[in-house]
Amino acid sequence: MVRVLATGTFDLLHPGHIFYLSKAQELGDELYVIVARESMIRHKPKPVIPDEQRVKMVNSLSVVDKAILGSESDMFEPIREIKPDIIALGYDQTFDIEELEKNLRERDLHARVVRVNESSTCPLCSTGRIIKKVIERCNEKDAKR
Repeated sequence: MVRVLATGTFDLLHPGHIFYLSKAQELGDELYVIVARESMIRHKPKPVIPDEQRVKMVNSLSVVDKAILGSESDMFEPIREIKPDIIALGYDQTFDIEELEKNLRERDLHARVVRVNESSTCPLCSTGRIIKKVIERCNEKDAKR
């Protein structure tokens, strides 16, 4: 049984998330997902949706066997619990594969790290683009008043 782990923020679920998780699921038999806690996100704006709601949404997806919230202090803690064979990174995730594998080995974790290089190309397959579109619509509505 090959256990795959995917990670992400998963704010405002969209087809790009589904695409990434589906590609990750194809790499093995079970798909676990770590949903990043707001308190640990430093590389982009904080999510709009609360932690518990994001993990509940990801758990509802048929391609996901189990989603959990990430650690509040150590990103490797849930990886130790899940014991994945493969960690699937999204095309736009900033992790360096070699550095991540080195950090895993230092912690006696032996998952192979792969990048899902493909991405969905729909116009609203990005949380940032969705937010931008909502703002545009609000501005259009305000301009008509």
